[in-house]
Amino acid sequence: MAEFLIKLADERGNVLEQSENGYSAAEVRDRFSGQGYHVFWVKPMGLMAGGKLRLGSRRKVNLSQFVIFNQQFVTLVRAGLPIVQALELLAKRQRNEFFRGVLENVRDQVKGGKLLSEAFEAQAVFPKIYSTTILAGEKSGNLDEVLSRYVSFQRLALTFRKKLLSSLIYPTLLVCAVIIMMTVLVMYVIPQFNNLFKELEVPMPAITQFTLSIAMSIKTSLPLAVLFMAIVGGALWQWSKTPTGGEKIDRLKLNVPVLGTIWLRYQIAMFARMLATLLAGGLPLVPALETAGQSMQSRLMRTGINWATQQVREGQPLARSMEETKIFPELSVEMVEVGESTGALPAMLTSVAEFYEEDVQNALSAAMALIEPLILVFMGLVIGFILISLYMPIFSIGAAH
Repeated sequence: MAEFLIKLADERGNVLEQSENGYSAAEVRDRFSGQGYHVFWVKPMGLMAGGKLRLGSRRKVNLSQFVIFNQQFVTLVRAGLPIVQALELLAKRQRNEFFRGVLENVRDQVKGGKLLSEAFEAQAVFPKIYSTTILAGEKSGNLDEVLSRYVSFQRLALTFRKKLLSSLIYPTLLVCAVIIMMTVLVMYVIPQFNNLFKELEVPMPAITQFTLSIAMSIKTSLPLAVLFMAIVGGALWQWSKTPTGGEKIDRLKLNVPVLGTIWLRYQIAMFARMLATLLAGGLPLVPALETAGQSMQSRLMRTGINWATQQVREGQPLARSMEETKIFPELSVEMVEVGESTGALPAMLTSVAEFYEEDVQNALSAAMALIEPLILVFMGLVIGFILISLYMPIFSIGAAH
């Protein structure tokens, strides 16, 4: 459970501010609102909250655990077990203490008369698409079928993400190796050679002087450079959380050669997969678009989808609305247009997702196949240049003797 700071007023108008334990801000707000209090706000207890030094307590549910839970939940519901009993049984089997507490809170809220979708949404730790999918299943009476589609979506998304991450492991290790080797050379090896040459008082070639001067300058300014980069990185991270900053950073990502296109196609694949899952679950197009848009990580995509949703709400076809955003590639727009005209939009969106998922994997594999040798060549040239420049004075001493 997390700790929250809550400001509320009782029926007599007395204003109170106190800390409370809960599973989410929404759950704490609902609890006190149900008791007749007027809640002004609920905030997570962070650093220095309430005059005390506290660690942030925001936590998330592991995606793999979440997929396994839903697979088991669907099995129990199909077997005819009541939802409350299914939640209770699965909560007891959870090893993750935080996830177990969340499921127990969902069970308690369902016992109290809330819909299952409302109980999950109140936890504020699950994706919006999940509670919306459950709501669609509750309205249609096919909860197990809708949840089964969601499980399939999550399994595909998890598999796709693992493939992408696995393809990035080796280049990441190479980059880390380059950074570590360069740091060791600049901070320890080159200064030792610099001291040695000063003691020997030997004439140094221009290439050696250049290497020593650059290395010693970097060593002197490295702490300040790291501090500066940390400050700039923190400022950019905070700026990326704002609507304007998030969209501008997303546009910068799009302009990165090769990787920008891969990133955009990955976002489109995720959007198409989410929208297909929601539509197949029986959700109308506009609510499905709203939910898929809110679930997107990219602010640029989210803004474009929200604008397209408004156009669809006003009666414009989805394909044309997507085209006017200037974000979606022509091929995806054409495939959606075919899906709309044939009445098979969910199936066509699934095809869009599969096409772009495969395209992203192929493009990323090709990019990594090019980047990896470039990193190795760069590392070899830089280290070779440094070693030659450092050993040239020693060779000249040996030749002189």
